Amino acid sequence: MSIAIGCALEPAIPFAFAHELIRQRKRDLTLIGPISDILFDQLIGAGCVARVEAAWVGNVSAGLGHCYRRALEQGEPRRIEVRDHSNFSIGQALLAGAIGAQYIATKTLLGSDIARTNPTFKESTSPFDGSKELLVPAITPDLAVLACQVADRDGSAELQGPWGVSYEAALAAKSAIVLAEIVPAEIVVRTPNRAIVPATKVVAVVHEPGACHPSSLSRMYQRDHEFFHEYHRATRTALGFDRWIAEWVTGVPDRAAYLRKLGPRWDALDARVKFAPTTEPN
Repeated sequence: MSIAIGCALEPAIPFAFAHELIRQRKRDLTLIGPISDILFDQLIGAGCVARVEAAWVGNVSAGLGHCYRRALEQGEPRRIEVRDHSNFSIGQALLAGAIGAQYIATKTLLGSDIARTNPTFKESTSPFDGSKELLVPAITPDLAVLACQVADRDGSAELQGPWGVSYEAALAAKSAIVLAEIVPAEIVVRTPNRAIVPATKVVAVVHEPGACHPSSLSRMYQRDHEFFHEYHRATRTALGFDRWIAEWVTGVPDRAAYLRKLGPRWDALDARVKFAPTTEPN
């Protein structure tokens, strides 16, 4: 199965979904996204991934993704196929999928190693002026997974803050899953222009507070910077990664238990008070 996930770049990364994939021992996945921080690294280290189509995989705070590097250099826990993109070309590929086009022509990657190493790209010439261009084929994921602040039970969802290529991924995908705090439909209906994905695309809405930790979710909670550094230090070896996963993923039954394990650390990241609407009259 191909899954577009973490498409809002650094915030709104649905780690809760990835952790459940690891607990259920899903295998042979294709991961699609621009910069999904350590989410891709964790899934790779857990042996869930066969292919990556992405602009970058690693740890934004620390740089290197140890599991990603071990998979490429040593085949641990398995070798993976990588189809390199830039942030721009992954957006173009998803946009093509969203609008039903076979490809989008671009000049952005011409002359780069990415254009040569990704076998899906095709060089061509413009029918207008004969100049060289690159054809970026459409990507149509089986599933897009989005984390949002709120959604109703039918799947209408609002994402505040950076969208990245979440909108394109949701429209390109065959179906979508939304992780959010579920609210009455009348609340979402008040601002229908904010919906990031049409409800007809959504196959499941999951009420999952805190789904994005350690990444942030705008107006809900802040990024846990130190958590990323701790992960970096702990996963330098395959044994270290196994211990980390046992403590933070397979050793906890669900996201609620994960947040309880964080304890006061999670409470300190709460951003809702800071952005709470005023009750004073205008």
